[in-house]
Amino acid sequence: MTLSFQLNGDRVDLSEVPPTMTLLDWLRIERGLTGTKEGCNEGDCGACTVMVTGEDGPKALNACILFLPQLQGRAVTTVEGLAPPEGGLHPVQQAMVDEHGSQCGFCTPGFTVSMATAQLTGETDHDLTLAGNLCRCTGYAPIIRAAEAAMEAPAPAHLPKSFQMPVDDAGAEAEGLAFQPETADALATWYEANPEATLIAGATDLGLHVTKAMRDLGQTAFLNRCADLKGIEVTETEIRIGAMVTWSELLPEIAPHHPGLAAMLRRFASVQVRNAATVGGNIANGSPIGDGPPALIALDATLHLRKGATRRSLPLEEFFLDYGKQDRAPGEFVEAVSIPRQPDRLACYKLSKRFDQDISAVCGCFSITVSAGTVTGARIAFGGMAGVPKRASHVEAAIMGKPWTLATLEAAADEWARDFTPMSDMRASAEYRLKAARNMLTRYLLADLGQDVDVLEVEA
Repeated sequence: MTLSFQLNGDRVDLSEVPPTMTLLDWLRIERGLTGTKEGCNEGDCGACTVMVTGEDGPKALNACILFLPQLQGRAVTTVEGLAPPEGGLHPVQQAMVDEHGSQCGFCTPGFTVSMATAQLTGETDHDLTLAGNLCRCTGYAPIIRAAEAAMEAPAPAHLPKSFQMPVDDAGAEAEGLAFQPETADALATWYEANPEATLIAGATDLGLHVTKAMRDLGQTAFLNRCADLKGIEVTETEIRIGAMVTWSELLPEIAPHHPGLAAMLRRFASVQVRNAATVGGNIANGSPIGDGPPALIALDATLHLRKGATRRSLPLEEFFLDYGKQDRAPGEFVEAVSIPRQPDRLACYKLSKRFDQDISAVCGCFSITVSAGTVTGARIAFGGMAGVPKRASHVEAAIMGKPWTLATLEAAADEWARDFTPMSDMRASAEYRLKAARNMLTRYLLADLGQDVDVLEVEA
């Protein structure tokens, strides 16, 4: 098997490369393309941003946690490939010069690639597209001005808006490369025979296992070519989301149904991370601070698992057994998650030290049904409050059948300690987490009663 992709317009064919070599290391060490910088090496700073284009268009991704097999059949553009081959600068590069958008310059390549990707796709919300790029020299004002100025120029013709390179024998294993199944059936057969292998979806979590913990992931399978795990199907009764759907892909699809989840997803990591991170991966790694599961649990989601030819389904909340432990057998993988169609009552509140691109101290998601002023249904789920994503079952029981009032919430105050015993860490103390969780439910009630609870509006 040969790993084939395009780099700055030229075809690259590789064999016998380590499957967990990152694109960043390969670019800098093997190709001498040092414009792509190593900053945090964990997908947080954006200095390593590259443009990766497939059939679904160009996307900004973090090269530091992007493994080479994930590039199969795609086109990669680094900062060195932005300028037109006939000479001159890319409009974004010229705008950065004109608007004095660079000082030390370390972050500048990542910014320009993010901005060039946005220019190519027509995305004009620069605060959103640049949330995953950090600068502490120039500040963002001249960079935002550069992004706005660049939008007035046409995108260079040499940058593809869609790309697909035919590859041979993409699913086969070969020395030095990992298994790359193209269907869920192929994955199921292989994984049942190799249950100790590591499955890699977006690598936004497993990438850190390599770059930070220096772990050997052993035998691996990359799932990015499994097209039948990528779809979103909306029927009259449910919304079914394939495990390999990225959060960027889910956001516009879920917004018409549950805008509260879409609003939270705009703060879910960064554009670069959302372009790689998958719904299934976010569930399967079982993180107690993952932002996806609390929202899905509040929506009464069902998880669909597969081992070989055998499929089973269970309520998502039952999948998380304990810290680092999930109800998943060896050789079994997440195939999809489904949400029942329902009137939208969902609100998601993410509490973190930074507004953009930060890990939640507490993530609370609420779906409470009220009829004639009385609570008739309640699903309340949290991340960051226990060793697993967890429902506030005692609080739910305490407000069920009660008037939808502040007095009801105050009467249920003691139930929070029965549901959660959060830990104290660098993000928040246990006491603060409990108080924040209670306040989130109060915020949900006040918003439902028509009061203004926008925490981003600051008044003197």
